[in-house]
Amino acid sequence: MTQAKNGDKVQVHYKGTLKDGTVFDTSEGKPPLNVTVGSGQVIPGFDVALLGMKVGEKKTVVIAVDQAYGPHNPEMVMQLPANQIPPDLNPEIGQRLEVGGAGGEVMVVEVVDLNDEFIVLDANAPLAGKELTFELELVAIA
Repeated sequence: MTQAKNGDKVQVHYKGTLKDGTVFDTSEGKPPLNVTVGSGQVIPGFDVALLGMKVGEKKTVVIAVDQAYGPHNPEMVMQLPANQIPPDLNPEIGQRLEVGGAGGEVMVVEVVDLNDEFIVLDANAPLAGKELTFELELVAIA
């Protein structure tokens, strides 16, 4: 039976959970994810987990922080004076916002703290610093 290798286009069903069991993403109820193995379309640990899988095979893998979204970088957390926030914005903790970066690029940040004096924004990926568990099922190899 054929095994998935780098360059193969595959379809995979998945469920991603955190250590506490919280589901952060799943293909349940949706079409399977289409991925070219080894292309960098998914996090490195997910890519590696697909290698050698056969159609119909299921497995659970734990992906370390360095093979997922990397460590949480404190330098990507910014505290800004509240008066720099547009008055019509009304940010809330947990809200994701798009802001302009120094080079003109658009960054997605999360509001992690705020009060009358300041707002704290985190530009890290939401899953940075977290170990991830994936239940995988290889559906097809093209």
